[in-house]
Amino acid sequence: MTYFRATDPFPLEAADWNKLSEFYAKLADGRLVTTRCLDCRRTAWPPRGFCGECASDRVEWVELPREGVVHAFTMQDAGLPAGFEGPRVFAIVKVDGHPVFTILVDTDPGRVAIGQRVTLTPLRVADDPKGNPRWLPAFTAA
Repeated sequence: MTYFRATDPFPLEAADWNKLSEFYAKLADGRLVTTRCLDCRRTAWPPRGFCGECASDRVEWVELPREGVVHAFTMQDAGLPAGFEGPRVFAIVKVDGHPVFTILVDTDPGRVAIGQRVTLTPLRVADDPKGNPRWLPAFTAA
């Protein structure tokens, strides 16, 4: 059985609190990155502070493509988190073979299809308590 991992939807992104702050800094610049182990060369998604394969904490940041393909999706109209308008399309997008749990934005929910190409469109969400912007990986239909 395969388990998918999702990034924290409201992370503490500051470098003071998170080894993975680089992910959010790059996402703010419109780039999708993840970590690759310098010892066993395994690329992880989501990015990790240590390798899930060999437990090394020697990792480097690698760029992923800005485009992916919808692997699965669902729509939600009710019970959305505060600040999110419905309907919301949640999707698993395959990016370079990695299943990325994400949302689709600026996309007609009735036209979403498995196999559809999508492009990274980072979504700014509520600022942190200090007023710094926070970002989530999101995609738009290509």
